[in-house]
Amino acid sequence: MKTVQAYRFALDLTPAQERALLGHAGAARKAYNWALARVKAVMDQRAAERTYGIADELLTPSLSWSLPALRRVWNTAKPEVAPWWAGYSKEAYNTGLDSLARALKNWSDSRTGKRAGRKAGFPRFKGKHRTTPSVRFTTGTIRVEPDRKHVVLPRLGRLKLHESARKLARRLDAGTARIMSATVRRAGGRWHVAFCVEVDRAARTPARPDSVVGVDVGIKALAVLSTGEIVANPRHLNAAQRQLRALGRSLSRKVGPDRRTGRDASKRWQRASKRLSRAHARVANLRRDGLHKLTTRLAREHGTIVVEDLNVTGMLANRRLARHIADAGFAEIRRQLAYKTSWNGGRLLTAGRWYPSSKTCSGCGAVKTKLALSEREYECQTCGLTLDRDLNAARNLAALAAEITTAGSGPVAGRGADHKTRHGGPVAVKRQPGTASAGQTGTVPPQGGTTQRVLTKAH
Repeated sequence: MKTVQAYRFALDLTPAQERALLGHAGAARKAYNWALARVKAVMDQRAAERTYGIADELLTPSLSWSLPALRRVWNTAKPEVAPWWAGYSKEAYNTGLDSLARALKNWSDSRTGKRAGRKAGFPRFKGKHRTTPSVRFTTGTIRVEPDRKHVVLPRLGRLKLHESARKLARRLDAGTARIMSATVRRAGGRWHVAFCVEVDRAARTPARPDSVVGVDVGIKALAVLSTGEIVANPRHLNAAQRQLRALGRSLSRKVGPDRRTGRDASKRWQRASKRLSRAHARVANLRRDGLHKLTTRLAREHGTIVVEDLNVTGMLANRRLARHIADAGFAEIRRQLAYKTSWNGGRLLTAGRWYPSSKTCSGCGAVKTKLALSEREYECQTCGLTLDRDLNAARNLAALAAEITTAGSGPVAGRGADHKTRHGGPVAVKRQPGTASAGQTGTVPPQGGTTQRVLTKAH
């Protein structure tokens, strides 16, 4: 199975190498801003000409937004726009132009409805102090040295790695990997190189292919499995909050940059800013490490994993819980499980967004109309079952795997509902074979084996 994955390594650069990388990033930013200004000028000119009643065929010729077209325009104008262009790799300018082409396409697709998700705005100009330095190399000499402690990139030469690249080097030596590109980026006060690699992965099978596990993510516990295992929430951001606040206050007392007057930041402000960036980067690294270990273990052990389709963007609107939800990384858990299950020969099933996993009794299948977030214990009024609400939800998720096996593959529907259950409104009851009467309830198999339900009006 051929897959595309990234190998990311930290770099230990000399001052000269760091200046060269910053220069390449500046060249990419220059190409991006110049091409964006050219696109805006053409668009504004055509809009002005339309106000004069000029026919469309007589308007100023439009400028194509594709990468090849932008590259041709840049190559024609670069001797006047950037006389120093020969001092940097052509990949630096290609990085900026490719970024602009993608941004314009996203904006256009978002306007026409071709792009799902949040509306993408029109691209903005990149500032020197507000943009993450980054450059991507797709051609030229890109390799890992035999000592596995150095890499070679075009125009930058031999760069020292902070850690060994043996995992990537072994695949390259065996002929099961091919480097497609390398991106050098500064984040959290240090530089990293990320190799985009096409890998030929051997077919794998989970340790327990027939095992089905439901995963209910939350804040109190990061994940509760249907097996009864509870994965504690490390709360890395909360643990570092005191240090982050102190570093933030220290930074606010220094003389920072002022865009209105053109004042540059003081050296002390720059050092304090680096300390704060490193503290934030450490929190992100700890969170990323923990999530990778959890998702890798689940994907390697279980054949089927069932998760919920959570509206994380909507959940972040809750100002009391937004910081804790972002710290847990709900969306990242699902994203990692999606590709790791395919790598390990398993499958990932997703329950519908409105599926009442927490409100449904995993013992008898009765559904509560309302369940407050403060109720940590689920108490069923029908069968008397009492257990932790997260464990109850995880068991309900695991039971959905049987419905998928019977009905076919694809996302699990939310019981036919397309909106949240109203308070004091419809009551969910079990649908029996044939015609089900309102108020009729039934039983389901043990361990959360649930069946489909319909909404009927309460009498």
